[in-house]
Amino acid sequence: MFNIFKRSFSNSGFVKTALLTGVATIVKIITGFFINKIIAVFGGPSGLAVIGNFQNFISMITISSTGAIDSGIVKYTAEYSDDISKKNKIISAGLRIMLVCSLVLSIILLIFHSKISLAIIQTDKYANIFLLLGFTITFSALNIFLLSVLNGHKEMKKYVSVNIISSFIGLILTLILTYYFSIIGALYSLILNQSLAVLISLTFVIKAKWATRQLFFSQPNKESFIRLLKYSAMLITSALTGPTALLIIRNHIGSSISWDAAGYWEGVSRISSVYLMLITSSISIYYLPRMSELKSNSEIKKELFSSYKIVMPVVVILGAGIFVFKNFIIVVLFSDSFKPMKDLFAFQLIGDFLKIAAWLLSYLMVARAMTKIYITTEIIFNASFVVLSLLFINKYGILGVTYAYALNYLFYGVTMIFIFRGIIYDKN
Repeated sequence: MFNIFKRSFSNSGFVKTALLTGVATIVKIITGFFINKIIAVFGGPSGLAVIGNFQNFISMITISSTGAIDSGIVKYTAEYSDDISKKNKIISAGLRIMLVCSLVLSIILLIFHSKISLAIIQTDKYANIFLLLGFTITFSALNIFLLSVLNGHKEMKKYVSVNIISSFIGLILTLILTYYFSIIGALYSLILNQSLAVLISLTFVIKAKWATRQLFFSQPNKESFIRLLKYSAMLITSALTGPTALLIIRNHIGSSISWDAAGYWEGVSRISSVYLMLITSSISIYYLPRMSELKSNSEIKKELFSSYKIVMPVVVILGAGIFVFKNFIIVVLFSDSFKPMKDLFAFQLIGDFLKIAAWLLSYLMVARAMTKIYITTEIIFNASFVVLSLLFINKYGILGVTYAYALNYLFYGVTMIFIFRGIIYDKN
């Protein structure tokens, strides 16, 4: 078995991508650690819960500002690598969609920033942060768009270089702004980092041989818009349903138990996000363009099983390490006031394992542009997560949300297996 794992490790493009993205991911983790520590020390568990709402909103807005076409750009840029005309039309259409969506959201944020602040975090104390987001959202969207173009061209070294440089800039911004402005400074750094990163990504794209004027400013056809808007529908669904589910659950915990309890769940969720970032960053960069370019079912199965042999043991090892050292991790990443969250780790980590196992299969839906099935499963399983959480929280307290998390991804994974079998054995 060790020889199988070793052979997969040495031959897999996934591993090469994981190694390339490793440094960028580590820097992101360091930045996230610093921000979490500041919020935990100054805001406590309840403060972390409120900031979680703010970050969910930023996630929704950032994805929506691109028109949620970044995965479509990656897929079709890779798929049309040998057809320059089609590739140019896709990227030109994507640029237009991104500009329209980001400008519309920018206007909304600039006009309603105070009301949005009240709705999202129950205070207008942070209204200026939403105002700044309105001014900078177009630059953030452009950065995501350019990174998608790099990813679609499989320019992994350039893609990773942009992320590494951006992460270092973000870390410096976080240190400076947090030192002078405390928690508000940390939030400002989250917004400004993506805006400044566009200068780095633009520099790398301009220097690429394939970056011609026609690539961005060709006249797109109707088909190009339709193809991208299918991805827009899929990813906007994810951008809205996922964070909305988290907002509902977090607010329910806050109102029915306490905001400290909501902070404990937010804390353990952030630990999951940090260590799974090592896996998901490589999946998102490598997997979509790779699955998009594979034509035969045998190639897809081979790539999938090879990735499972590498990814799942890593998830088990990381999860086991976190469970064993959870008390130490809580104190280092947060503070002593977060110690009650130690009871949440067991089923959270089981859920993480099931989540990654299901995600490897679900990326095939994105690669095949299976819009209706993707949207349906996203809505159903985010809704089921909310329903299960509310039921289990009412019966088991804060532990209930971790039971719901694990059970929901078990159901999701089983569904993905049936969908995958349908794709692979479809005679058409």
